[in-house]
Amino acid sequence: MDSLADRAARGRRVLALGVAVNSLLALVKLAAGWFGHSDALIADGLESSLDVLSSSLIWGALVYAGRPPDSDHPYGHGKMESLAGIAGALLLLAAGVLVAINSINEILFGSPDRQAPAPFTLIVLIVVVVTKETLFRVASRRGKEVASTAIESDAWHHRSDALTSLAALVGISLSLIGGPAWVAADDWAALFSCSIIAFNGVRMLKVSLGEILDEQASPAVISGVIQAAMAVEGVENVEKCRVRKSGLTFIADLHVRVNGEVTVTKGHVIAHKVKDVLMAGGLRLSDVTVHIEPA
Repeated sequence: MDSLADRAARGRRVLALGVAVNSLLALVKLAAGWFGHSDALIADGLESSLDVLSSSLIWGALVYAGRPPDSDHPYGHGKMESLAGIAGALLLLAAGVLVAINSINEILFGSPDRQAPAPFTLIVLIVVVVTKETLFRVASRRGKEVASTAIESDAWHHRSDALTSLAALVGISLSLIGGPAWVAADDWAALFSCSIIAFNGVRMLKVSLGEILDEQASPAVISGVIQAAMAVEGVENVEKCRVRKSGLTFIADLHVRVNGEVTVTKGHVIAHKVKDVLMAGGLRLSDVTVHIEPA
């Protein structure tokens, strides 16, 4: 199994890729939107600019979260990763609000005889959609591989950007086909994409807040810990098992039942065996506390 440092490094690499690509796309979309008279494309470029900030923030958080435990932080610095996930989710929501405000303003107060978007903006948007969806898949897979909520949050920035660009593509196409009467379709399409951005932002915010509040890990993680502990010789049952996420790893506290007639020394040995098995069992645990109970 990859070490914590290896997983953090892999996570940072995919974030750095996102920063580079988003920086380029933001410039392309803003320029194309300005010269191509597309408000949706300009709003899309602003969202990509926020994505650059979000990815950079999460990259720095992963660097900090990878620091080893010290006297002031005996459980490590992993919570910084969850805080970055919250920041990423809030920036995602902020991007949705910016797009919504711009779209509503143009729908309500935009000039009725404004110029329709230029056809070349469609080509830009097609490239953007393909690029961002590819980035989403790469980042989402990497986030799951290294167990990083912050990276998965960043991946949804890519997916939301792809959906926003797809909505803009539809809106611009309608405005070009329908003529002056359909020019506002560009803004309606951008407004529609805000609901998708908001949904993903709230979803990722909920997950990250759960980690900050030491929410119980998933049933699959709990089951893996219990099964590994039960396999240790001398363990008769697992009474309690609490597992919380801290950065890219988990911290477990469990009560195991052993024969009530064993000596304190024997119970201590069993507890250490349980901890050693769990730490070496590929469960991504950074710390385990075992309490012995008489069966």
